[in-house]
Amino acid sequence: MFLLKLLFIMSIFFSTILFAKDGTQVFEKIGEDTHSLIIKDLGKDKTLFKKDENELIKPASLTKIMTCIIAIESGKMNKTVTITKKMIDVEPTRLDLKVGDQVKLKDLVHAALIKSANDAAFAIAYYLGDGEKSNFIEMMNQKATQIGMKKSNFENPAGFDDPKHKTTAKDLMKLAEYAIKNKTFNSIVKLNKYTFKTLNSNKTFSVYTSNKLQKTNKYIVGLKTGYTNGAGACLIARAKKDKKDILVVMLNANNRWENAQQIFDETLKSTKNINKDLKIASNEKQDKSHS
Repeated sequence: MFLLKLLFIMSIFFSTILFAKDGTQVFEKIGEDTHSLIIKDLGKDKTLFKKDENELIKPASLTKIMTCIIAIESGKMNKTVTITKKMIDVEPTRLDLKVGDQVKLKDLVHAALIKSANDAAFAIAYYLGDGEKSNFIEMMNQKATQIGMKKSNFENPAGFDDPKHKTTAKDLMKLAEYAIKNKTFNSIVKLNKYTFKTLNSNKTFSVYTSNKLQKTNKYIVGLKTGYTNGAGACLIARAKKDKKDILVVMLNANNRWENAQQIFDETLKSTKNINKDLKIASNEKQDKSHS
C-alpha cells in the first residue's frame, strides 16, 4: 500500500514537471510565428513566456485601448458628440457616421473597442482634444508616461502606421493591465455586439466584435484586435476560467487565432482534471494488483 501511495505521489510530481515543460515548448513554437509575445498569469502575477518584449513595433488598433481608457476616465461618457468632417475623414474601418450626427461619447467608445471603428476613435480624439487632435495625442503620451510605458510614442488615436507611432509588447501589457482595472472598460471589451442610435436622427448602428476567439470561446473576455500592413496581425486577449486569469499580447503574429487558442488551451488546463486522471490511473493499478 505504501509503495502504491509513493508511486501515486511521484506520478503527480513528474506529470506537473512534464506539463510545465510541454507548455514552454508550445509557447516557444508559437513564438516562432510571432514577432513579440508575452503570456502572463494575472492570478499568480507571473509571466509564463516572453519573446522580444522590449522591441519597438507598430501596435495597429491596439492603440485604441489607450484612446478609449482616456475617454472612459474623462467623466464625459454620457456627453453628446456632434460629428464633424475631420472626425470621419478616415479609412478603412468605419461606422459610416455623417457630419452633424449626434451620438454619446460612450457609443463611440463601444464602436472603437468592439468594431475597431477608426472614425469613432478620431471622433473621441477631436472631442476630448477640444477640436484639436494634437491635444489628444499629448494626452495619450502623458497617460503612457503615467502608466509606465517607457518606450511608447503615440501619433494618432486609431493606430495607423507612422514611423513614430510605436510601442513594445511590454508596454502594451502594462496598458492592458491598467485598463482591465476599470469595470466600464471590462464590460465593453467582452461584448460581441452593441447597438445604439444617433440622438438627432434616430439612425441605428450595430457593431460586432472583431475578436474571433470571443465568438467561439466562452472564457475569452476581451480585449482588442489590430491589423495594418506595417504592423501585421496583433492581438491582446484575456481568458478567465475557474481561478485562472491569462493575458496575452501578440504583435505581428502569423496564425493569430489558431496560436492564441492554443495558448489558452495550454494555460487553462485544469489541475483538477490532471489529478483526477492520475487518481483513476492509480486505482486501475490497484485493481490490477488485486486481480
